[in-house]
Amino acid sequence: MTAAPPLRFGFSPCPNDTFAFWGAVHGAIPAPVRLESVLADIETLNERAVAGVDPLPVTKLSLPALARVLDRYAVLPSGSALGFGCGPLVVCRDGASLRSIDDLAGARVAIPGRHTTAFLLLSTLAPAPREVVPMRFEQVMPAVARGLVDAGLVIHESRFTYREHGLRELADLGVLWERATGGPLPLGVIAARRDLPAATFAAIGALLRASVELAWEEPWRAHPFVRAHSQELSDEVCARHIGLYVNDFTADLGSKGRAAIEHLLQRGRAAGLLPAGPSPFREDA
Repeated sequence: MTAAPPLRFGFSPCPNDTFAFWGAVHGAIPAPVRLESVLADIETLNERAVAGVDPLPVTKLSLPALARVLDRYAVLPSGSALGFGCGPLVVCRDGASLRSIDDLAGARVAIPGRHTTAFLLLSTLAPAPREVVPMRFEQVMPAVARGLVDAGLVIHESRFTYREHGLRELADLGVLWERATGGPLPLGVIAARRDLPAATFAAIGALLRASVELAWEEPWRAHPFVRAHSQELSDEVCARHIGLYVNDFTADLGSKGRAAIEHLLQRGRAAGLLPAGPSPFREDA
């Protein structure tokens, strides 16, 4: 019998994703489904899903992008990036006149994409900037350092390296979220197409959980894949990145993780920033 073709799985080249999903995309775990990696910047994955052009069966998504594709995608129970102390930062140059998040009202701010959770948080927790300038996440810090913008919204490993660019933290949006809600911050989820059979949907979720657990048990096996896609980062930064973003919620959202995702979607909708839609979860799988 011919094996079913692998399902394309979009995720970022960031250390947390390559660490967590190495096993799932390298056939290290016996499973009834196979996944084939499609590595791309998170905003590229967001835009691809929202546009609906050559849609990926399984993909990482920021929460605002998820809200716009809930008719086609549902969140898997494993693989998500959420937690405490992991939120996006607003940074500015050391010598900038900006002193608090309120000063953003007159500022030109670089953002890592309009579909990112970071931008949704900025839009709900801070005054509207004078201008936002979308760009790839790795371009944000250099743009701030060169004075092309007044401030920048940084994500991923940038929270560990912004000082090396002569920048300082103006606000931690994750801290503001935690103070407002008391819950973990959902940054990104792994979603699968709703038209997949229930058994396939469930099998993907189980495979991703097993992949995370394998990475914890035998981290050296994932190390070459992580390093191959994070060549500009030190081993220390990679380790800190993985330790922060790959946690118990990544293995299994649980009731607290599911509630956090629903709460952020509700807040975005209440602010008129996200469209209404069905539950982000699929209950038949």
